[in-house]
Amino acid sequence: MLILLNKPFHVLSQFTGSDNRVTLADFVSTKGVYPAGRLDYDSEGLLLLTDNGHLQARISHPSSKLAKVYRVQVEGTANQSHVARLRAGCQLKDGQAKAVSARLIEEPGNLWPRSLPIRERKSIPTSWTEVTISEGRNRQVRRMTAAIGLPTLRLIRVGIGPWTLAGLNPGETRIIQDEDAWRQIKS
Repeated sequence: MLILLNKPFHVLSQFTGSDNRVTLADFVSTKGVYPAGRLDYDSEGLLLLTDNGHLQARISHPSSKLAKVYRVQVEGTANQSHVARLRAGCQLKDGQAKAVSARLIEEPGNLWPRSLPIRERKSIPTSWTEVTISEGRNRQVRRMTAAIGLPTLRLIRVGIGPWTLAGLNPGETRIIQDEDAWRQIKS
């Protein structure tokens, strides 16, 4: 089975933790499932979990090149030059990283409030971009926006391959059976 979880802000992408931090066990009671990929503690949105090792490998292995779509609130005013730089590639400490696509967007209208509000500065505006990557390096989107001078304030993953957050509020899950998951990933 494949479980789609809308991982809330400040939840560890694992079932056990330390320092009394909230983990996946607080939202997913199904035994024997594991994340297919990770989502940082301070990021929100779609996290996939499965009990099928082959499906987990297909989703999370770098050779799969599944698109991961993020809505990103950045500090500063993003413009076409910024998104062009994300598409062209940024030099990070671990090598070149580039977005499959990047575009400016309005603040999402269906956005839920975050448990801990973002920092706001009266003299510095914020803006939103949508960034799609096919890799999944540690904190990659955050490092890419920082490299172009727009620090990330809020990062929400809204899609992985054929799966999206549609209809899931923070902490909610949807189950997809293996046969359907394989059919969706191959289409």
